[in-house]
Formats: sequence, C-alpha cells, structure tokens
Amino acid sequence: MPAQGGKGSTRKSKQIAAKTSLNSPYVLQWSILDGTDMHFILEAVEDVMKQVGLKKIEFRRKKKPSLSKKQLKEQRQAGSSTTPEKNETEDTKAHGWTDLSIRGQLAIGINEVTRALEKNELLLVLVCKSAKPTMITSHLILLSASRAIPACQVPRLSERLAPVLGLTSVLALGFKRSTDAFAEVAKAIIPRFPSLDVPWIQHGTEQPPVGEDIQLMDLQSGELSHSEPGEGTSSPKQKRTDSSQLLSPTVTLKALKVKKIIPNPNKRRKLPKTKKRISK
Repeated sequence: MPAQGGKGSTRKSKQIAAKTSLNSPYVLQWSILDGTDMHFILEAVEDVMKQVGLKKIEFRRKKKPSLSKKQLKEQRQAGSSTTPEKNETEDTKAHGWTDLSIRGQLAIGINEVTRALEKNELLLVLVCKSAKPTMITSHLILLSASRAIPACQVPRLSERLAPVLGLTSVLALGFKRSTDAFAEVAKAIIPRFPSLDVPWIQHGTEQPPVGEDIQLMDLQSGELSHSEPGEGTSSPKQKRTDSSQLLSPTVTLKALKVKKIIPNPNKRRKLPKTKKRISK
C-alpha cells in the first residue's frame, strides 16, 4: 500500500498592502537673500533689540543637597528655613521678560509665528536658515504668501539675536501689525526682502480689471434670465467646462505625483509556532 502523505495546511504568502498617496508636484523653497541685505537686516534688528532692552532673565534653581533625618531635625530646631524663602521671592520677581508690553509686539519661535500667521497678525517674518530639518519652517512660506506678508530666510539669525534676547535659539521672529517700537525698522527692512515663489498663489492673486468683472456679471445675469426652466439645470460636467474657460492662459497646471507607500518593506514577519504532530 502506498504511504499516505501527511495532511499539512499550505500557507499562502500574504500580499503586502501598498497605499497610494498624491503629492504636490511643486517644491517650495525660500528665496536666496543677498549678502548685503543679510548684513543690513541683522544689524538693524540687533540694534533695535539693544535699544529697546528686551531680554528674558532666567535663574536656574540649584538642586538642594539631600539631607539626612538628623540634619532636617537640626534645621527645624534652628529655624533656618526662613532665610531661603526670602531669596526665592526675590528671584521670582526678577524672573521673566524685562518689558511685557514690547514682548507682546513680537512673535518669537516657530509655534508662535505659525499661530500669529494663521490669525493674520504679523507685519513681517524672519526665519533662521540654521533650522533643521528644513521641513519645520517650510510651511511658513505658504502661510505668509497666502496672506501677502513679506517673509525671508536670514542666515545666522539665531546667532545674532539669541544672546541679545537671553534665549538659547531664535528660529523664527515676527513683528506684529500693532507694533510701535519696531515700525521704523520694518519699513527699512521690508524692501530688501526677496519675493516668495509660490506658483499657484501668484497666479491666483492676479485679478482681472473692474470692467471685465462687470461684463462677466452682466453675461451671467443675462444667461439666467433668457434661459428656459427646462434648460436651467445643467450637469456638473458642463459647469466644469464653463469654469475652466474663465481661467487665465498664464496658469500652468502640473500633474500630481503618485507614490506607493509600503509599510515596513524590509520587515520580516515571524510565522506563528505550530504544534508538532507526534507520529505514533
């Protein structure tokens, strides 16, 4: 009799699930700033910060040495715990910004600048070139360009301003629209900013003359009045074709980049342990 083969379950290799993502074909980059403009901007901003005298004062509290139970009892009996409390209160008074009114006219740091840009509160934006990775400041290009706020990337911004302000780093700085102390500096700095290169926003901001707008409104109202009730409803395809004809010929559309994302392509999945069959 031929020996029957063992009944074993054949495992099928699972197909790796790949997801498709649509990415923008445009690469947003900061415009290059000239060397003379860079030195002028750094010197102007640094001089104003020194004149205003804005600085953050921080006192690092020293760690108290661990005391034994006997030493704690001796201190309590001696009543020496009252003196350090007075020193702590004196330190807390001097801790913080020197002038809060001037501090309210600035937005310091990437997070604070981002929130102020979203609320459209800034007059200009300065970004440090040494910020790494670069993607942490790339979103500021789109935010400032969409709100028509001048912005530029300045090398060595953190090196010059951080010690003046008493901070470890200044990766982004913004002057608010309601500023009084920095209004003159902003007027002198803004003409030296290079323009931001955002293709779809530049084309979108090009508005037609007032006469063309009036003609378009008259044509639309005339079409609606002369149209019959049966012809009033139009398909979405017709709407798309009509709207596409109104686009200016200078707009150049690009195809989206399609990428396939494979989760953990080099990761090997361990098979579950199976019970070995005991042959009798």
